[in-house]
Amino acid sequence: MSDPADSPRLSHLDDQGRAAMVDVTDKPDTDRAAVALARVRMQPATLAMILAGGHPKGDVFAVARLAGIQAAKKTWDLIPLCHPLLLTSVKVTLSAPAEDCVEIEARCRVKGPTGVEMEALTAASVAALTLYDMCKAVDRGMVIEAVCLQEKAGGRSGHYRREEGEQGA
Repeated sequence: MSDPADSPRLSHLDDQGRAAMVDVTDKPDTDRAAVALARVRMQPATLAMILAGGHPKGDVFAVARLAGIQAAKKTWDLIPLCHPLLLTSVKVTLSAPAEDCVEIEARCRVKGPTGVEMEALTAASVAALTLYDMCKAVDRGMVIEAVCLQEKAGGRSGHYRREEGEQGA
């Protein structure tokens, strides 16, 4: 029988099982990075309008990119137990790998005592939500999907890269 002490435990719970912010006071600052992905499925005509620059609200990709960057910087304000981080880099890119799909990639970096996975996931999610908001008048059937952590580096848990076909990808 395995020892419960050897099992992974949720880091945001105290000894009594109550939600608590992780104490990172004694953790050293290290270089950390994370990459998250989100996809938005839409009608091909909607994506064609975006790519042609024909949207009356302006450059949809530019607005979504800025929203994603801003969201990464405010993650600590949105997710209750996240630490405020001095991000050193946030990059959000949008591409159209298919005629009905926008792929959003968010990359975040920090030199600090805790990781930036939540910042990357928040950036990708908010960029996707912004794209939806800007285009909902012409395509209410859009679907935001596959929001996931693609990769993280740094910290005690080391490097992680999502494997092809891994659940949620």
